[in-house]
Amino acid sequence: MTLQLGEIAPDFTVESTEGTLGFHQWLGKDWAVLFSHPADYTPVCTTELGAFARRKDEFAARGVKLVGVSVDPLASHHDWAEDIKQTQGAALNYPLLADADQVVAQLYGMIHPKADPKVTVRTVFIIDSDKKIRLTLTYPPSTGRNVDEILRVIDSLQLTDKHKVATPVDWQNGDDVIILPSLSDDDAKERFPEGWNAKTSYLRVVRQPD
Repeated sequence: MTLQLGEIAPDFTVESTEGTLGFHQWLGKDWAVLFSHPADYTPVCTTELGAFARRKDEFAARGVKLVGVSVDPLASHHDWAEDIKQTQGAALNYPLLADADQVVAQLYGMIHPKADPKVTVRTVFIIDSDKKIRLTLTYPPSTGRNVDEILRVIDSLQLTDKHKVATPVDWQNGDDVIILPSLSDDDAKERFPEGWNAKTSYLRVVRQPD
């Protein structure tokens, strides 16, 4: 199954390190980052789970919940959590799904047979408060995910949902943004009365709105 941007993230109910988790009910009106791991006790994923735990407050400040998933059973997750705490200096502080029956893995297309038919690939889903999928990223086993990039994308998505703008290459929160081409100059004047820098008729650079 291939999930596309804009689709409703599939609901599920599975066990987790924080009890039984019904995804849509747990999500409520928050955003979520759902990220999968091929197996417990994998070294790259151990560093990632610790990094997300250390930076949980940064996600919470944006109204974003964290949830991990692995196809290993719950008892293994709890044991792995001890390794994460010991080696990464942060205890697991968000749910890790025990997807032993591959319910979530199948719903979200996390099993890639040509990579490995038995384990999940390392995928990131950013899901908004309407439960729509807004971004997907899939990483190879050898490359750790970048937490800063995931936060940057969330900042961009939340900003551009609120204003008629897009964020350019390498944008960071606070940088200039681009007025959407669909917005006429007359309408843009109402939204951005301080004006903008027109590089071309379609590339209009403006200060990031509040």
